[in-house]
Amino acid sequence: MFRVILDIRNAIFYPMNDTRVTMRIAKSFTIESDISDFVEQTKDNRSASERVNELLRRAMVQELYERLETEAQEFFSAANAGRTEAKAFQKASLRTFGRD
Repeated sequence: MFRVILDIRNAIFYPMNDTRVTMRIAKSFTIESDISDFVEQTKDNRSASERVNELLRRAMVQELYERLETEAQEFFSAANAGRTEAKAFQKASLRTFGRD
């Protein structure tokens, strides 16, 4: 959003960008002490907040891959359900070609 602000004392109009987009959202979470210790040990020269965000992003990606893997297993299990009929058809076809 773009606003125009009027400075009454100097009679100057100047644009002001809306800063709500760039502000951080304050959230409160409880972190176990062993997790906090791990973050402190592995953060290097970054802040603890940056390290926690990095670990959470990795966890999100890993969870996404796990869901996709589960979905793929369900898909291929359904696709392989009709495989026995296909194998029987292949055997019959091979026998037919063998007679010719």
